[in-house]
Amino acid sequence: MEGLIQLVVANPFWVWAAIGALVLAAEVATGSGWLLWPAASAAATAVAVALFGLPWVGAVGLYAGLTIVTTLLARRFWPARQAGEADDINDNVARLVGHHGKAIANFHDRAGRVFIDGKEWAADLDDDQPLVRGAAVEVTGVSGARLRVRPAR
Repeated sequence: MEGLIQLVVANPFWVWAAIGALVLAAEVATGSGWLLWPAASAAATAVAVALFGLPWVGAVGLYAGLTIVTTLLARRFWPARQAGEADDINDNVARLVGHHGKAIANFHDRAGRVFIDGKEWAADLDDDQPLVRGAAVEVTGVSGARLRVRPAR
């Protein structure tokens, strides 16, 4: 145990770099977005320790201060989630909500096909307005494997 303490005291840069890497790994595992700031703060603390030789108390204080400031700034300036964003980042179909495209052919009985985001999709109209080939559409939702669309405004 004494050897470990001596190793930590002798290599503060690597200790802070390891803390940053562990917190970043936790961020990757959870995908919350909020652990990026403590990870970056640990990396900045590692650099400050290497450049300025901060004692442990100063390094811990710097890390705490940087974490608080960067988290508050991120909370203030980080863009809010868009209304059309899906909860599951792997759900590519739900992420199409809000995208624009074109009708491939005339819609009949509120059903047709659209070209959106480089792909052709089966679609249903939200309202009873006629939709002709080439008309601009906006995705308003997803119903199974079909998109719900409306004429783009």
